[in-house]
Amino acid sequence: MPSPSSRPGPRLLGALLASLLCLNMSALAQNAASDSPVENSRLDAQLFYQLLIGEIELRGGEAGTAYQVMLDAARRTRDEQLFRRTTEIALQARAGDQALAAVMAWRSALPRSIEAHRYLIQLLVALNRADESIEPLRSLIQLTPEAERPGLIQSLPGFFSRTGDKTQTPALVERVVQDWITQPATRTAARVALARAWLGVPDAAKALPLLQQAHADDPGNESVAMLAAGLVGSTPAAEAIVDSFLKTKPDNHGVRLNYVRVLTNAQRYGDAAAQLETITRLAPDMAPPWLTLGALQVELRHPAEAITALKTYLGKLENAPATAPAGADDDDDDDATTPTDWREQGRTQAWLLLAQAAEQQHDYKGAEGWLAKVDNPQRALEVQTRRASLLARQGKIKEARELIRKAPEKTPADGRAKFLAEAQVLRDVKLWREANAVLEQANKEYPDDVDLLYEQSMMAEKLNRMDEMERLLRKVIALKPDHHHAYNALGYSLAERNQRLPEARDLIRKALDLSPGEPFITDSLGWVEYRLGNRGEALRLLQQAYRARPDAEIAAHLGEVLWVTGQHDEARRVWREAKTRDAGNDVLRATLARLRVDL
Repeated sequence: MPSPSSRPGPRLLGALLASLLCLNMSALAQNAASDSPVENSRLDAQLFYQLLIGEIELRGGEAGTAYQVMLDAARRTRDEQLFRRTTEIALQARAGDQALAAVMAWRSALPRSIEAHRYLIQLLVALNRADESIEPLRSLIQLTPEAERPGLIQSLPGFFSRTGDKTQTPALVERVVQDWITQPATRTAARVALARAWLGVPDAAKALPLLQQAHADDPGNESVAMLAAGLVGSTPAAEAIVDSFLKTKPDNHGVRLNYVRVLTNAQRYGDAAAQLETITRLAPDMAPPWLTLGALQVELRHPAEAITALKTYLGKLENAPATAPAGADDDDDDDATTPTDWREQGRTQAWLLLAQAAEQQHDYKGAEGWLAKVDNPQRALEVQTRRASLLARQGKIKEARELIRKAPEKTPADGRAKFLAEAQVLRDVKLWREANAVLEQANKEYPDDVDLLYEQSMMAEKLNRMDEMERLLRKVIALKPDHHHAYNALGYSLAERNQRLPEARDLIRKALDLSPGEPFITDSLGWVEYRLGNRGEALRLLQQAYRARPDAEIAAHLGEVLWVTGQHDEARRVWREAKTRDAGNDVLRATLARLRVDL
């Protein structure tokens, strides 16, 4: 315990007296409000003096003495507040063993105290004695009112969040819930707790059967559906749970929005948009889903639908509540604290997206009009980049590049971002050599930057420098072994050239392991299977990819496999659909020309 450093003066003594006199105020108030006879406070002269000495010793730096005085008083009075105060004194002194002794005395004196149990469990875990927490956790569940037990059981993994070895958590939770997993009222909660514990490891394969069992017993359980939604990206079988739940409870927007988030992260934009359309139909007055829907429609190259959604969002924003609603899309500004901030952020994001949608419609004047509305210094580089893109698409390449280069650099990261922006503008108008030169300079200034190296590899591919592309991609993989785009790009390039196909498949499968369900990687795998002659498997994979993301390049591949298998009408339908969305796509145009198909 710390040694004393000073003694309290007259002012401090006054404050101590005031705090001590408040110790029993809650008890006195309760007595006054009840019909039972008023009892004299247990704060007699001896106890008052003892507590006063304890507080004085604490303020004087004698935490050890204060602890002993307070613990003695707590034991004599069996007062919950005094036990809590004693425990806090020990914790403040970083005396874990003394804190544990106080809490164990607290629980012994008041065996039905829920607070004592919680303190005991937390201390045992913090002291790396998690095994000893099993019994008090079981006792805590017993003490908890029946209506609150499922919630407590579901939260069990949280009690072990500070354990040194997270792999222990599932076994610990299983020991706690073994008596509750067989009882009808608590078995769903117990399975949810175990599933959460396994997901924390993580081990989705162990979590999924528990969620499936829980859903079968309780199809309307929100917690089960929420966990299953989080698994969809890595464990496709979990999607059946989510679909079933939403059919039962279509107006549960919390689960549906979480599902949208997961689908978006998996780049299943079409599926995500469909879920958002359901939300906007069932809850049209919710503003945030309209913004997200607009963003997805831009990504899907559905500019008309995007404009409708975004204008709807802006209209509803005017009548939105003062505080940010659940699901409001924030930009990444850390200083956004006022009610107007989230509205302004939403407007800015909507205007930028509207500019993109207008650009997709080749309405460059309209796009500039939306950009002119943005007056946010933190989005200045983004606005300049979009303006540069508009100029480049109108043939004003020099002006576009100058606009980006003159953009102010407020942070060290802005210089790198400007290189990427300039290269992207040049890529969009197919100036491959110029884009490559920009990226070469960027990689000199920012060596070993995986994003810059990856972008340069894509330019090498456009310039038919395949050896250079492979060298750059292998460097990316060496620097960042989990860079799934690099594995996919290398595998796809080999498949496209019909070279080293078994190696190409291995590379793409590695990418898919790193990013399960990603549509473009699934497309790559389908394409390499087609090159290997496995047309049935290729068709299955390409249809899966196209359903998730109806992109023009995926459509080109799917259409070709349909065409060579004799399904000409379906192939034409897929190609027409893609051409309507992105008529300028190079892969689509090359495919139609090579197969001599006139749509």
